Amino acid sequence: MTELLPILSAALLTGLLGSAHCLGMCAGISGLFAVNAEIGTLKRQLPMAIAYNTGRVLTYALLGAVVATFGGALVEAKPTLARPILLITGTVIILIGLQVAFNWRLLSPIEKMGALLWKQLAPIAKHFVPVNSLPRALGLGLLWGWLPCGLVYSVLLIAATSAAPLAGAATMLAFGIGTMPAMVLTGVGTAQLSAFMRRRGARLGLGLVIVALGVLTIMMPVSRWLMAGPPHHGM
Repeated sequence: MTELLPILSAALLTGLLGSAHCLGMCAGISGLFAVNAEIGTLKRQLPMAIAYNTGRVLTYALLGAVVATFGGALVEAKPTLARPILLITGTVIILIGLQVAFNWRLLSPIEKMGALLWKQLAPIAKHFVPVNSLPRALGLGLLWGWLPCGLVYSVLLIAATSAAPLAGAATMLAFGIGTMPAMVLTGVGTAQLSAFMRRRGARLGLGLVIVALGVLTIMMPVSRWLMAGPPHHGM
C-alpha cells in the first residue's frame, strides 16, 4: 500500500494539471452536448456533464484493471521483474511531471499507439449525438475514454506496473477524478478553471510535485537494494 500512495498521488495530480492538455484534444467532444439547443440551462447541463465524464472515468478504470492484470501475470511469471518495473513506473511519472511542468512533448509517441483503435471507435460516437439524455451522455463518455491521449496511455503504463487489477483500476480512477473538475466545467461552458490550469506557475509547481513523486517511487526499490547490501556467499 505504501508503494501505491505516491503512484495514486501522481495519477491524481497528473489528471488535475494534465486536463489543460486534455482540453486541447477533447474540447470538441466535451462541447458536443453543451452546444445542444435542447440543453439550455446549467441545471440540465451539469448532470449531463457529470454522466459524460463518469463514463470516461469508468473506461479508464476498466482499462487500468485490464493492463494491471497482464502486468501481474508478467510479475508472477518472473518475480525478479517487480523492482525494475517499479523503477520504470517512477521514470514514467517523472516524464509526466516534466511534460506538465514545462509542456514538453515527451509522451507524444505513446499517443500514436491508440490512433488506429480510435479510428474504429470514432464512428460509433455519432450514434450518441445529439446528447439529449443521460444514457447517451454516459455512452459517449464510455467511448471518450478510448480517445488516444499521451497522458492517459502514460498513466495506463503506470497502472500496468501496479501488477494488481484493483491497484490498476485505482490508479486510473485517481487520474480520471483529477481530470473531472476542468472537463465537467468545460462541458457546461465554464472556462475559468481551465484557464487556471494553463497558468505557467500552477503547471510548473504541481508538475515538479509529480516529478518528486516519481523520484520517491524510484527511491523505494533503490533504498531496499541498498539496505539489503551485497549478497553473502557461503563458505
